Amino acid sequence: MKRIGVCIILTLVGIILSFNVASGENVAQGVRVIVIDAGHGGSKFPGAKYGGICEKDINLQVALKLGALIEKSMPDIKVVYTRKVDKQFSSVLTDDLQARADIANGADGDLLISIHSNAARDPRTHGVETLIMGESSLETRSNDNALYLNNKDELLDMSDSKTAAIVRAYIKNLQFTYGEYSEMMARLVQKHYKSQGRYNRGIRRQPLKVLYATDMPSVLTEIGFMSNPQELKYITSEKGQREIVSAIFEAVKDYVAFVRKSLLLGEKEPQQTAVAEPVAKSAPSAEPQSEHKADAERVDTTVAGWTIQIMASAVRLDAGDARFKSYRCKVTEVRSEGRFPYKYCVGTYSDKASAQKALPAVRKEFPEAFVTKTVQDKK
Repeated sequence: MKRIGVCIILTLVGIILSFNVASGENVAQGVRVIVIDAGHGGSKFPGAKYGGICEKDINLQVALKLGALIEKSMPDIKVVYTRKVDKQFSSVLTDDLQARADIANGADGDLLISIHSNAARDPRTHGVETLIMGESSLETRSNDNALYLNNKDELLDMSDSKTAAIVRAYIKNLQFTYGEYSEMMARLVQKHYKSQGRYNRGIRRQPLKVLYATDMPSVLTEIGFMSNPQELKYITSEKGQREIVSAIFEAVKDYVAFVRKSLLLGEKEPQQTAVAEPVAKSAPSAEPQSEHKADAERVDTTVAGWTIQIMASAVRLDAGDARFKSYRCKVTEVRSEGRFPYKYCVGTYSDKASAQKALPAVRKEFPEAFVTKTVQDKK
């Protein structure tokens, strides 16, 4: 049975990988359709269960309230739900998750938000986190170190070397297509959770099947821990759900405004397209550029080290641009693919620890700055 499952995943992985490579620029159309997925559902996949409450029900309540708020406040955006009632799409989990992705892809979605509730062995564990497609350093070949038990069955099986190789190739491709948008949305969600006083557990990368199979920027947000009695009470209360929905909605507004502004300015006012939101976790980089230097010379591909990204832009900026604040004329330009190919970074470090140590000082001016590895690419 396991061998059959691996074959199915391999086939699915190959098809989706090919499709994503061809469709990466769909983001350039803007945000017209948002797909909201209430995680779990039906008698077969109820999710976590604590205090007689099933995760599937909490997820659905929040999903419906979020969708209603978007429909009311942003009428130009179409909201598509993977489910509006308690239901499952298949008795097989892989097929159930694929059906959700099929709904999103069939609707030509521009953003997928999957709503889940968390659980942990320790009842004291609390807070909110948002997951994006990727493979964390904690993953093992058999996924034994999945963050939490209720996510384990929804992870792609990386124990097969062929499956793992294809999934990792997909993740690498993702950074050039939707990865930067997914990460930005995740950062915005966590930012608004934090502004409400929630404990911010950050952004996590996991090879989740539903995120893998969707051809659009996608996030899975864990709204709280059912295994924590206080947090369970909060996420099932009217007040708690209202605040959760408000945080995600504000993130949606910021994301939509950012994408639309970037597209408009990128086409009509190219000198005004800088964005203060970093949008790529791992961007291939080019040889550093200055305001007086021409295009980079050809160089061999080689790991250059670590740096701190502060900004991304649809067009090239002058190193002395005022938006770089105190880092004017001190930034390094890094080239990549995607809608925002110009990444602007500060500092070069031989190891990640050194870059992390310098990060707090940079975040005083650029709160969303992050550490990333740099790779010199052939130009």
